[in-house]
Amino acid sequence: MSRTLLAAVLLTGSVLSSIALSGTAMAANVDFKATLNTASEVPPKTTAGHGVGMFSLDTTTKMLRYTVTYSDLTGPATAAHIHGPAAPGVNAGVAVPLTNSASPMTGTATLTDAQIADLMAGKYYANVHTATNPGGEIRGQITK
Repeated sequence: MSRTLLAAVLLTGSVLSSIALSGTAMAANVDFKATLNTASEVPPKTTAGHGVGMFSLDTTTKMLRYTVTYSDLTGPATAAHIHGPAAPGVNAGVAVPLTNSASPMTGTATLTDAQIADLMAGKYYANVHTATNPGGEIRGQITK
């Protein structure tokens, strides 16, 4: 094999390896949404409160970014969380506390592999708590 042909084969192999490896190094972002309302709380509430949560998971870093906006609550939000694992209509413990309960709430959280699996399976919900409704005033299941 000539030197030129050998160099071309090695270069082609190197380029193909780089392309293949670059695909595995890229992060995949998965987006989720939750529509928060009083009817989804368990038990349901009868206030004018409502909201929307937008979530984006970087599957490489396991970082979840969130923005939750809400309005018309019975008073200031006292806390907000992601709860689970739970199906709609079922209550569960806090999985991820959401920081800064003033609307819009923005932040990040690093999830475990188990939390990622539950999130992907639709087993998490977000809710916002108030003094009038300490167990939660608005709630929404987080789905893709």
